[in-house]
Amino acid sequence: MKKEIISLNILLFDSETELPEADKNLLEHAHQAVERAYAPYSKFKVGAAVKLANGEIILGNNQENAAYPSGLCAERVATFYANSHYPNEKVVKIAIAAWSNGKFTKDVITPCGSCRQVLLETENRFDSSMRILMYAQDCVYIVNSIKDLLPLHFGDEKLKV
Repeated sequence: MKKEIISLNILLFDSETELPEADKNLLEHAHQAVERAYAPYSKFKVGAAVKLANGEIILGNNQENAAYPSGLCAERVATFYANSHYPNEKVVKIAIAAWSNGKFTKDVITPCGSCRQVLLETENRFDSSMRILMYAQDCVYIVNSIKDLLPLHFGDEKLKV
């Protein structure tokens, strides 16, 4: 048997006040996006803010539907909007925040599996990693690539035989 150890490279900040101003600013945009989420069923609102290479910041939030599979996560809303309106601009970072019962979550919210796959496609599309900031009331997790959250990923390289 061959053994391989896979580890995650996650930076943990005890407070967003420890972050550089540019990261604080992007998190503030994610907080604004949370307020606009449409989550009448779960009451769990998620906001994402995508920063593009040209400096544009795109907001997205979860959009629920009574037919649950028809909704969409904040990360994909923001990423798809960015890719459709700025097709030649790479995503350099994304910030994610969520609240429940009118306040930000105590636990860090990470992208779901579908969002991770879309973020991987975005990184591969531009051959460039994106910084991912995940916010909670008392901490912020940061990874420098979606591959840190999806170590055994399936990307376009697997389709080349």
